[in-house]
Amino acid sequence: MDAIDRKILSLAQNNARITAAELAHHTGTSSSTCLRRLRALENQGVIEGFHTRVNPAKVGFDTQVIAFITLDREDRATVAALEDGLAKLPQVVMAERLFGDPDFLVRILARDLADYQRLRDEQLSELPGVARITSTMVMRTIVADGPIPLED
Repeated sequence: MDAIDRKILSLAQNNARITAAELAHHTGTSSSTCLRRLRALENQGVIEGFHTRVNPAKVGFDTQVIAFITLDREDRATVAALEDGLAKLPQVVMAERLFGDPDFLVRILARDLADYQRLRDEQLSELPGVARITSTMVMRTIVADGPIPLED
């Protein structure tokens, strides 16, 4: 990956709708070169997709929760089953396995506190290996999916 690829990535991650002509203008190359490089970065798995960011509150999800999950055991089967279970819950918008305690950090969208409580009591706590769930409410999101620093 050279400086032009990094510039293309930097521009594209800040504006997924940027045109090839705009990329060309900013990189000093042609539109066709930018398109070819962009597709190559996709094929190499550097670019994992293009997404539309939706405001959760505007679509009825007024409550965002960070849940910390601690497992009662960490064998491969239990971890895999928990990961699979989390991936199947549509309210889970991010889940990460952590070193240390707790074992998982999970970002959850809910319509309100009662909605989250139902999810926690009826689904999260029933996932394999869950020993403890602690939750905290998000007051305000400061940075959401911030860009990866690519330029030197």
